[in-house]
Amino acid sequence: MTTNTVVGSPLTALAKKTWQTILVTGLLAVVLGIIVLVWPGPSLLVAGVLFGIYMVASGIFQLIAAFTHLPSTSFRVLSFISGVLSLIIGVFCFRDDLASIVLLGLWIGISWLFRGVAVLFAALSEPGVPGRGAQIFYGIISALAGVVLIVWPISSIATLVWVVGIFLIIIGVMEVITAFGVRKDAHLLDQQMG
Repeated sequence: MTTNTVVGSPLTALAKKTWQTILVTGLLAVVLGIIVLVWPGPSLLVAGVLFGIYMVASGIFQLIAAFTHLPSTSFRVLSFISGVLSLIIGVFCFRDDLASIVLLGLWIGISWLFRGVAVLFAALSEPGVPGRGAQIFYGIISALAGVVLIVWPISSIATLVWVVGIFLIIIGVMEVITAFGVRKDAHLLDQQMG
């Protein structure tokens, strides 16, 4: 019983403290994806700033998680690296040059690929993680979205905006689903511990 309390307590604390962060990040991605799809023309020049805000917010949440309540060193390191990369990409997005929007697609692809691999690795390496199945699925979807953005030869900026808008909605929905899965698993852990 003592072993389960020691193991379960950090996982329960992690799940309770992070599901809201995952939910907010997912909702921001969905809202941003919808805005980009509804107004592709006018949002083209604003896209860099909007993506920058999303990436900065995501990076801040990940850095807070890395320094506050993650139970293992591997989670802390992965969250820190992903947070720093998100912040760098976010700052890069604030450039107003049209060329930066084209390069933004590459940076978003690299970020999604890295984040997907990081989430997938973390979920596979920690069998007791709440919402593990949803995190594995999210990691695969995020990594695939990143590969598509890196490899797919996008011929126009408008196509890039559409592709990014669609992927933001997909990834945002996956984050929302993951958040509720983590919340549910945290509640189940509490019941098992009680």
